[in-house]
Amino acid sequence: MPKLSKKALAVAVTTAVLLGGSGIAFAFWTAGGSGTGTGTTGTTVPIKAEQTSVISDLRPAGTAQKLEGKFTNTNDGPVYVTSVTATIASVDKAIGAVEGACTAADYTLANPVALVGHEVASGTAVDAWTGPTIAFKDSSTENQDGCKGATVHFAYSIQ
Repeated sequence: MPKLSKKALAVAVTTAVLLGGSGIAFAFWTAGGSGTGTGTTGTTVPIKAEQTSVISDLRPAGTAQKLEGKFTNTNDGPVYVTSVTATIASVDKAIGAVEGACTAADYTLANPVALVGHEVASGTAVDAWTGPTIAFKDSSTENQDGCKGATVHFAYSIQ
């Protein structure tokens, strides 16, 4: 085996140290950086208040009748409901009814806000609400025959 000169040995050692040292340097390099991302929240669709009580035979001096119902919640999960508010949307006179007016003013809607105050589960005909009542106003000064057989339509607003 030939002997290396001192100069050749120095070059070989220096080359080995540089190559070995640079390999070590690559192994310990770090880098900072940044990035971005997104996420979305879910949404809900409105739920419905479905009247379950049957209101019939409203008449002067008759008893007030309860408006009651359940909910239809087509969302994937429960939805918080504070209250259901009932209003008289319209009144349809019966076909062939005698002349004379018949309007929402001929009826008394009492306690129109049904307090719920909790989450309503997902599903059809779930949970319940109750509270409002409807009665026919008894007038001693007006003929109310125009309301005989009339249909009262209710609207329900959910908060």
